[in-house]
Amino acid sequence: MDYKTSGVDIEAGYRSVELMKEHVKKTMRPEVLGGLGGFSGAFSLAKIKEMKDPVLLSGTDGCGTKVKLAMIMDKHDTIGIDAVAMCVNDIACAGGEPLFFLDYIACGKNYPEKIAQIVKGVAEGCLQSDAALIGGETAEHPGLMPEEDYDLAGFAVGVCDRSEMITGEDLEEGDVLVGMASTGVHSNGFSLVRKVFPMTRESLETRYDELGMTLGEALLAPTRIYVKALKSIKEAGITVKACSHITGGGFYENIPRMLPEGKHAVVEKDSYPVPPIFALIAERGNIEEQMMYNTFNMGLGMIVALAPQDVDRAMEAIRRSGDTPYVVGRITEGDKGVTLC
Repeated sequence: MDYKTSGVDIEAGYRSVELMKEHVKKTMRPEVLGGLGGFSGAFSLAKIKEMKDPVLLSGTDGCGTKVKLAMIMDKHDTIGIDAVAMCVNDIACAGGEPLFFLDYIACGKNYPEKIAQIVKGVAEGCLQSDAALIGGETAEHPGLMPEEDYDLAGFAVGVCDRSEMITGEDLEEGDVLVGMASTGVHSNGFSLVRKVFPMTRESLETRYDELGMTLGEALLAPTRIYVKALKSIKEAGITVKACSHITGGGFYENIPRMLPEGKHAVVEKDSYPVPPIFALIAERGNIEEQMMYNTFNMGLGMIVALAPQDVDRAMEAIRRSGDTPYVVGRITEGDKGVTLC
């Protein structure tokens, strides 16, 4: 009897690390100390000392049941982008710059090539957010998970000067809401999606004219990372007064999170194009509109509040970063909450 016969293949673990090294190297920043394989990831804080009042920001999340679709389609090279996005978008939403990221992969059996594909996606997400991938863990769980299954989660740390934190405390009536287009469902609401559509290879490979692609391609589209868009606004000298990352809970849960007491958000539903995947989900699942906006991002992955005089310059900065902005609403006086009209 040895560890391998009990279900844990140490040699496969070594091979996984070797295969992922080429992807990890691409994410390195000058502050990273040492290389992959140590007991901890080291990151120099020398530059942070230049800040007047530095604040560390952190985020941890996973991809939810979206990983089930990746397993069914046997496509594992983008799910890692989702894991990074869910963490770094939260950090950027608070005004921070992501510094580094660590991933955790739990699997029933370590297939080195599959693990390397997952980490390839993680590395791509780190490249998109300028974060270093400084460590991670791949854990085999024989007997706890089916051999073909895995789960993916991550943890990110960022920094900003306290004076540059986005808190919402200075919001005023008349401030304008600008939304940034999502790539689709992102990484929330998949437990509902999996009830609407049969989760089979045949179903996911079905092409829909209204989508212009297969169902699986539309659903697996990686979560958009908005770090560079928010950085572009900041570099343009524009203050983001409040910011909301539209994740689980959709508009009704996430938009109020950026509001102080006494301020209300009004969002105009026809102010931007809703991606066709959401109409398909609503139609096939017979889902009411309020539930759709209470579950999904409905085409907007990030919403920022700006002073009216800053809107045009901010939208141009967002476009320069490669994202698509829309004026979607405004701030009014009233109870803390959101109205969709």
